[in-house]
Amino acid sequence: MKRALLIAIAAVGLMAAEPPPAPDRPLPDAAQEARAKALFADIRCVVCQHEAIADSPAGIAADMRRLVREEIAAGRTDAQVREDLVRRYGDFVLFRPPVRVGTWLLWFGPLAALLAVGFGLLTLSRRRRDETPALSAGEEARLADILASGADRRDPDAKPSDD
Repeated sequence: MKRALLIAIAAVGLMAAEPPPAPDRPLPDAAQEARAKALFADIRCVVCQHEAIADSPAGIAADMRRLVREEIAAGRTDAQVREDLVRRYGDFVLFRPPVRVGTWLLWFGPLAALLAVGFGLLTLSRRRRDETPALSAGEEARLADILASGADRRDPDAKPSDD
């Protein structure tokens, strides 16, 4: 019974898995293939998000590589290929998105956050601390009496070495 259950779970897992992508077919022209590989390194896989499509095993990355090769074979420039991918997937698809109003937060957000934290820390360090007023003569005398009598000890079992 357990064996049949394990086989059923494995079969469902295999059916749910994404089929492996078709193997890449390089372009016949070596110069075009070199351009395609250079573009592969600059384009982010939309599934993996931290890998270039050159390194990604995802099926969508294989589709994106095929698309880039098709566009290069059709005579498009690298800029046109990038523009088409940005049109389809957004600026996120590029590892180095362009600097424009829509991407200012992406480009300058970390610097702005760092400057804000630095300004906040500087402000906190320069803020005036309230001075504690000095003890009066009567308070000094009372404190001396308390310290001399040992009444400040909270634990009666404590030894002088515990202080």
